[in-house]
Amino acid sequence: MSVPSHAVALARAIASRQISVVEVAQDFIQKSEQKADLGAFLSVDSDAVLAQAAAIQAKLDSGWTAPLAGVPVAVKDNISAQGQPLTCASRILEGYVPPYDATVAEKLIEAGAMLVGKTNLDEFAMGSSTETSAYQISKNPWDPSRSPGGSSGGSAAAVAGRIVPLALGSDTGGSIRQPASLTGIVGFKPTYGRVSRYGLVAFASSLDQIGPMATTVEDAALLAEIVSGHCHRDSTSLPDAKINIADLKSGSLRGKRFAVPMEMMADGLEPGVKEVIEAAFDTLRGEGVEIVPVSVPSVKQAVTIYYIIAPAEASSNLGRFDGVRYGPRVEGDGHAGSSASTRGQLFGREVKLRIMTGTYVLSAGYYDAYYRRAQQVRTVMADEFAALHRDFDAVISPTSPTVAFKIGSLSEDPMALKVLDSCTIPANMGGFPAISLNAGLANGLPVGLQIMGPVMGDEMVLQMAYCVEQALPSVELPQ
Repeated sequence: MSVPSHAVALARAIASRQISVVEVAQDFIQKSEQKADLGAFLSVDSDAVLAQAAAIQAKLDSGWTAPLAGVPVAVKDNISAQGQPLTCASRILEGYVPPYDATVAEKLIEAGAMLVGKTNLDEFAMGSSTETSAYQISKNPWDPSRSPGGSSGGSAAAVAGRIVPLALGSDTGGSIRQPASLTGIVGFKPTYGRVSRYGLVAFASSLDQIGPMATTVEDAALLAEIVSGHCHRDSTSLPDAKINIADLKSGSLRGKRFAVPMEMMADGLEPGVKEVIEAAFDTLRGEGVEIVPVSVPSVKQAVTIYYIIAPAEASSNLGRFDGVRYGPRVEGDGHAGSSASTRGQLFGREVKLRIMTGTYVLSAGYYDAYYRRAQQVRTVMADEFAALHRDFDAVISPTSPTVAFKIGSLSEDPMALKVLDSCTIPANMGGFPAISLNAGLANGLPVGLQIMGPVMGDEMVLQMAYCVEQALPSVELPQ
């Protein structure tokens, strides 16, 4: 039989012996080679994939069962997987192979998944187009001349290109949801602390969150359930972190009240995107949903405060990359000279810009004016959305104000790239769960609809997203 493109269906086919894990592995290897021009993967070890497949099949033949037994999962290359390269798409980590698994990698292996390769990203997850990768540019399967978004663009391309049914990304300001929107797939950012960050290379520690990317809400929910849970190695891990999807399909949209921040429907929203989103709203009204326009004034400051807080945290987190402990070393005059040479030559331009920005806003004389003020606005934003969550079942909006853009078209306008995250940043600022799913096509390109819920409301967000997915017209991914 042909290999099912959805994870749940594939897991069933493997469990019922309709297809072997080795056949699934061979299919993945063939697809990854045939679609190599998408630039989705930074590393794939075919021999290791086949060895994993044989080991999993042997366990299945002995009577063992697991929810993702034999299902291929791609992992963003800022997440540690023992024995697989970890580069963060940066030359400063070239050749580094971690000796340990991230917590999410451990959970995937325990669930029987095949970790088939590491996906491309913007360097250290800093970008919205996967163009800052030091190794390659990922392409959108809908139109290879266009970006799949970022920073989890490789994971998005791998799923949308039907190379794998599941992938992990990380989301600091929208880096799972924005590429999911641009490639027509599902991307879910869980509540901050429900998925362990142990083994995730830190960008902005108070914002980063690992989450699933998949072709359906059901697949994304299954992956979220598997990788979630408390982790004693992550000090920010929540005590009751496990996501439970037992009631995923038992919800209803009738009687629900959704808030739509008008600031997310304002200037910068492409006409085609607005048309698709408003059509989705009409469909939801037909399902019995009340959609209420609201105002969230702090949204206008979202991009500004993000690009103060995130670089400030990055400037601290990236201090460890000095050519001594990880990756290659560029010699210089003494230790300080070598460190300066290594960082100056091996960090990319965007990473250096953010480190310098972060160092500046944390420096004496500017800390109060910039960093402290940004944190105050962040608190206001979190409070405004928390108030909405008390009055409404969810907050909905476009995920991205645009469809996928031409590769290189925004590289000369850094702010144009940064404002693409204006609708996604608020969920990171408040630690809220949020999901993007496809709402339709504008000029033949996907448009994402975002659903955001309260802290610890992941199950409710996934349940509503499943209902919305059933209500909206289905869109087939490219072959």
